[in-house]
Amino acid sequence: MTPFGSKMRQLRADKNVTQQQQAHYLGVSNAYISALENGARGKPSAVLVDQICVWLGLIWDDAEELKRLAALSHPKPTIDVRKQTPDAVLLANMLAQNIERLDDNDCQILLTALEKRLG
Repeated sequence: MTPFGSKMRQLRADKNVTQQQQAHYLGVSNAYISALENGARGKPSAVLVDQICVWLGLIWDDAEELKRLAALSHPKPTIDVRKQTPDAVLLANMLAQNIERLDDNDCQILLTALEKRLG
């Protein structure tokens, strides 16, 4: 599941609406909504995210958060480290080769450190 899919599922459940209702409003299939929520599809288009925000009646901050999560929800991200330092190349490779070994706590520790450093 992607961060976007998880958040969209939570927001939809909070509004007590179904995937089918959402799919109908957005003009997409129920299978597509399910795939977005489960991470089987890549990040949605900006237009679709805007439509989801309107449909869910999200206020400014919540809409911006959903858009941010959509941008960070590609299930197969690519990192080009060709012009980076050896440490950056090492970091990218270690993460790629070991991501399945990290639990939620490990991920949260790394995310917190990166967010603190990058602002």
